[in-house]
Amino acid sequence: MNEMKFILLVSFALFFIGAYGFLTRRNMITMLMAVELMLNAVNINFVVFNKYLFADKLDGLFFTIFIITIAAAEAAVAIAIIINLYRKFKSIDEDDIDTLKW
Repeated sequence: MNEMKFILLVSFALFFIGAYGFLTRRNMITMLMAVELMLNAVNINFVVFNKYLFADKLDGLFFTIFIITIAAAEAAVAIAIIINLYRKFKSIDEDDIDTLKW
């Protein structure tokens, strides 16, 4: 159980490092990386709870694979949006982008 607590503590730290990065940074690439860090912290939680609490089931692992798939699609769409915003505004700082109309 101590190993589970340690892993959950690491996951907790990763999630709040990601939340802090998302809330304090203005660069969109850094914000995207912070969101990915939070998703990976959630994945760690799923795997840990599945391993230690429900070892005979695979639900946590399937949720983790699903989240990894969604995160990959989300990253691809976000990078495409960031590239288009850079072409339009010549910046990826969220403060420089003042309109949603193209």
